[in-house]
Amino acid sequence: MSLLAQLSGTLINVTTVLLGTLLGLTLGGRLPERTQRTLLQTLSLVTLFIALDMAGSLNRVAGGNIPGVILALVALALGAVIGEALGIEEGLARLGETLKRRFRGGGRFTEGFVAASLLFCIGPMTVVGGLQNGLTGDSSTYVLKSTLDGIAALALAGAYGIGVGFSALTVLVLQGGISLAAGAFAAGLLGGADPGVLKTNPYVLLITGMGGLIIAGISWNLMLAGLGWEDRRVRVGSMLPALLLGPLALWVAGRL
Repeated sequence: MSLLAQLSGTLINVTTVLLGTLLGLTLGGRLPERTQRTLLQTLSLVTLFIALDMAGSLNRVAGGNIPGVILALVALALGAVIGEALGIEEGLARLGETLKRRFRGGGRFTEGFVAASLLFCIGPMTVVGGLQNGLTGDSSTYVLKSTLDGIAALALAGAYGIGVGFSALTVLVLQGGISLAAGAFAAGLLGGADPGVLKTNPYVLLITGMGGLIIAGISWNLMLAGLGWEDRRVRVGSMLPALLLGPLALWVAGRL
């Protein structure tokens, strides 16, 4: 399979994020601030729905006698401790500030970059779509994700500015990396390239559920931004190590 075939979905996703950002920047400046806040609140509500739907996956997985929600709680708590110790939230902010200075971004560049990167890259479609695209060349899952991300980028760019567009770099690196690594690792670990198998795999279900809880935090932050209360936001970046600890917790629980 060609490199282009493996990366086709990722490249489409990057394109829609950039186009959505361009439209958001073009239209956002022409909208009253009150309208921009309302649009941000609307995006927050839709994001919350997606997050809760994803989080429901925790009801479908267990490690032995330990429910998935308990495994997620332990992984998120430990992940948050590790994330705070490593300063992940501050690291993401520094990366955003570096890009802001390098490309002379203004306003809320860093907030837009971090919020969009997390929103676009945490979720089942990122993992399943990357495995599907990398193993079979089928980009259908990423095409669907691209549509959703493009609409979200439009709304976010109207509020946060050009920083949202630079999240396309995060999409390119993460999704492209998953797709390229899929052929070497995913088939043996997750039971093949069948999307139906991948979506019901307990490890994918756990990651999906935890990703939903993290995205719920993003939804909260978007709502706060729409209300002008950003100082009360959830530090979602610090929770990212949980996505690695969750599968480990599931593996350990299954052997107790």
